Amino acid sequence: MAEIKSVGVIGAGQMGAGIAHVCALGGYDVLLHDVSEDRISLGFGQIKHNLTRQVVRGIITQDEMDAATNRLKAAPELQMIGATDIAIEAATENEEVKKSIFKALTPHLSANTILASNTSSISITRLASASDRPERFIGLHFMNPVPLMKLVEIIRGIATGADTYETAVNFARSLGKTTANAEDFPAFIVNRILVPMINEAIYTLYEGVGTVDAIDTALKLGANHPMGPLELGDFIGLDTVLSIMNVLYEGLADSKYRPCPLLVKYVEAGWLGRKSGRGFYDYRGDTPVPTR
Repeated sequence: MAEIKSVGVIGAGQMGAGIAHVCALGGYDVLLHDVSEDRISLGFGQIKHNLTRQVVRGIITQDEMDAATNRLKAAPELQMIGATDIAIEAATENEEVKKSIFKALTPHLSANTILASNTSSISITRLASASDRPERFIGLHFMNPVPLMKLVEIIRGIATGADTYETAVNFARSLGKTTANAEDFPAFIVNRILVPMINEAIYTLYEGVGTVDAIDTALKLGANHPMGPLELGDFIGLDTVLSIMNVLYEGLADSKYRPCPLLVKYVEAGWLGRKSGRGFYDYRGDTPVPTR
């Protein structure tokens, strides 16, 4: 199996910063890239904030935080990622954006670099076709928030080699994660089950069966969910929820995956959830307030 010592992360948003965080804590040298140095700085700020919280809560020591911080480096140029042992793409959930990243990165890759995508729904086989190494390409779907969630879905494309798969599993487990193998079908396991539930909750709201508060309260207390489905949709990002529903609807050609028109309307309005300040809740005040 290939030995992983260095990790490149492409995308310094919530997911990319989280992946860089756990990799640095896991003892790997990490390069973090995004389209601007400002975004990389924001990513580093989020990592430092979350590491500090872990120190305060006694989850890690100050020495462990300092060591992890020292392993993190900025990669302003995408080609810098090419020298790492594994490059993990964590860009927005858009197939063309992801493919363009792999095409741009391919000429700069070391011979043995493994490519991975953190996609939560898109075909690994199709993404791998944008690279020069489909046999060394794999899906590593970390859950959000990465430092807290224990699962990583491992998804093989049609050409993914056995060595790449074993290396990816061992790498994820070295970060303290539990792995689940998922076949390369739209949305894999977690989101094929979870996101249609959120979409159904939005239909329940759209059809007037219950209010935002009633729906979330019902699922939290009636199904013992830690977060209501509408609150969870806001946390994930309604644009991401819509993207995953579209992947399911187009990929499986089943009407049960049709995105709710209300979800489409919220995304068109720019009400994407927590990250935009409004979704099914308004987050601009001290306490979130339902918007319907």
